[in-house]
Amino acid sequence: MKTIGNILWFVFYGLWAAILWAFLGLVCCITIIGIPLGKQCFKIAGFVIWPFGKEISTNFDKHPIANIIWAILFGWELCLGTLVCGILWCITILGIPFGKQCFKLMRLCLLPFGAKVG
Repeated sequence: MKTIGNILWFVFYGLWAAILWAFLGLVCCITIIGIPLGKQCFKIAGFVIWPFGKEISTNFDKHPIANIIWAILFGWELCLGTLVCGILWCITILGIPFGKQCFKLMRLCLLPFGAKVG
C-alpha cells in the first residue's frame, strides 16, 4: 500500500506541491536572512513528494523563536491550506489515505524548525 499510495500521491499532488515548495525555498534563499526559511521549505518539499511511510516528529524546544516567527508569518496560512486540502481529500472514501497525509503535513507546515522527517 505504501508504494501504491506514494505513486498515486506523486501523480495527483506530490509532484506539483514539491515543485512549489522547492521554488519557494529558492526564493527564500535569495537573501541571507531567508536561507533558514528556504532550508525548511526544502525539508517540506522532500516530505511532500513521497509522504507514505514517513513519520514527522516535531521538537518545538529546539528552535522556539524560529518556530514562533514561522508560525506567525507563514505557518498558520500553510496549515490552514493543508487542512482544507486534507478535508477535500477525505470527502471520498478512496481519498482518506491522502487526506491523512495532508493532516500529517500540517504539523510540519506549522512548526518546521527542529522537526525530523523519517
